[in-house]
Amino acid sequence: MDISIVVPIYNEQDNVNALYSAITSAMLQMRCDYELIMVDDGSSDGSYGLLAELAKDDPCLKLIRFRRNFGQTAAMAAGFDAASGGIIIPMDGDLQNDPADIPRLVDKIKEGFDVVSGWRKDRKDTFITRKIPSLLANALISRLTGVHLHDYGCTLKAYRREVLDGINLYGEMHRFVPALASQVGARVTELPVNHHPRLHGVSKYGISRTLRVILDLMTVKFLLAYSTKPIQLFGKWGVYTLFLGLLTGSMAVYMKLFDNLSLNRNPLLVLTLFLLFMGIQFIVMGLLGELNARTYFESQGKPIYVVRDRINLG
Repeated sequence: MDISIVVPIYNEQDNVNALYSAITSAMLQMRCDYELIMVDDGSSDGSYGLLAELAKDDPCLKLIRFRRNFGQTAAMAAGFDAASGGIIIPMDGDLQNDPADIPRLVDKIKEGFDVVSGWRKDRKDTFITRKIPSLLANALISRLTGVHLHDYGCTLKAYRREVLDGINLYGEMHRFVPALASQVGARVTELPVNHHPRLHGVSKYGISRTLRVILDLMTVKFLLAYSTKPIQLFGKWGVYTLFLGLLTGSMAVYMKLFDNLSLNRNPLLVLTLFLLFMGIQFIVMGLLGELNARTYFESQGKPIYVVRDRINLG
């Protein structure tokens, strides 16, 4: 299979037929082997029934149906697991992504890139509740991950299959796949894509997702920088905290000896004990993190490196 297209669907009965037609038309023009994997994420409307009818006459259309709503990340993960194409392309099911952009994404992959991220340069969404939070989030994500993209939130992307094989998705992690892929040496670029206003249905996105994205970003930052060396994060702060504890303790003793200030009346003594305790806690957390990291990699046989090419090797 050349290309696998993965589309999470949640209560999109008014868009399903038009979406299927648009994707099919785009793929027929490419004249390649493809599969369209649509994942019904526990829809409560007639989305799955419509998809099932379409699948009867099209073997390229493959369906996955969840027992309940698990979220977009879970739906994308299920589609990725089922995909057999060398290039995997996720996209939204609300017709705001344009299937006509798929050939351009594939051409960019063929130039030698591993990840091509769509950039909704002319985004058709509300300014206050969608565009401003997105601008701030993209700037923050780019700064913390070191992978600078204009639009992490655009679902329309293209991945080489091998890039996704070692990535497990949780929470809202699907938007961070380019950053996670860069950790294993993937070549990442972006491409401006079309974006259309939503004509039918209700958006499942809202400003309430911002907090969840920020929390997941903290996880991604830790995974990118310290997943194989947690002691370097916690141990560093442990040493800093212990040093501050010793400094405040020395000040308390100095004030006792030279200023005749009783230790039990000096708040620095309490601060010293607190800092020393926190310093030990940080170091112990780092050591436990090291044990967990080694257990994770060794028990599953996961290497701490990824090889791009081999020559004259089995």
